[in-house]
Order: sequence, then C-alpha cells, then structure tokens
Amino acid sequence: MMSENIVEILLVEDNPNDAELTILAFQNNNLTNRIKWLHDGAEALDFLFASGAYTGRDTNKAPKVILLDLKLPKVDGLEVLKRIKGDERTRAIPVVVMTSSREERDIVESYELGVNSYIVKPVDFDQFTEAVCLLGLYWALLNQPPTA
Repeated sequence: MMSENIVEILLVEDNPNDAELTILAFQNNNLTNRIKWLHDGAEALDFLFASGAYTGRDTNKAPKVILLDLKLPKVDGLEVLKRIKGDERTRAIPVVVMTSSREERDIVESYELGVNSYIVKPVDFDQFTEAVCLLGLYWALLNQPPTA
C-alpha cells in the first residue's frame, strides 16, 4: 500500500471502470505513480481533513490536484468541493471536476464553489485516455502551485 504522504493526484471516483481507466492512462504515460483512489465523498473528506480512517495523516502533504466526480455516494461531489474550497487548509489545492454531467446547473455551481476546471468525461475510450493524460500533464507536472 502506498504511503498517504506522497499522493500527487487524489482521484475521487465511485465508478471502478472510470477509476481504473484513469489510473492506467496516468501509468501508461509515466505521469505519476502517486495516485490515491477514493470511492466516495465521505472517504475523500476523511482523507483531506485527516479524520476517520485517515486520522493522523499529515495534512501538510496535500495532493497536487484532486480529480473529483460529482455523482458520488455518501457525500456528493459538490459538497466535497464546497468543503475543500471553504477551508483555508485545502482551498489552494486545484480541483478538477471530471463527471458525466453536462447539466448547466452542475457546471455553474461548480464554478461558484471555486472549481479550477470542469471536464465532461468523454464516452470514447481513446478520448477519455487522452483527456486524462492532458489533465495529468498539466496539473501534476506543469501547474505551479503556491508554496505552503
């Protein structure tokens, strides 16, 4: 099991197929091996705020980017986004919504809550893989976040 202290990409996705494709796309393009996959919104909040199963995790070791699905069990993605952007400890972490929702209200609310990017998941496998690679390249390697 990978140490939670070296997570570069936090993937919050309940669909195992989408999660596995995302992880595979990153690995096939040598973007990062430091991916943490969480299956629901409650687990994501526990991880980010070092509570529940992640009590004691060093919250100073923030991921470089969070890839967040909106349609999640337990706590939905918009609520997770609201909590991330509403807390000074996590506000600066870039959040990219990756969802199948094209609904205008989801897009508007995501940006109102402070999302950094909103991407509708392509249905086509090759397009999905390419989109994930571009995301990883930009957010994990090119983007320059502020130092803590």
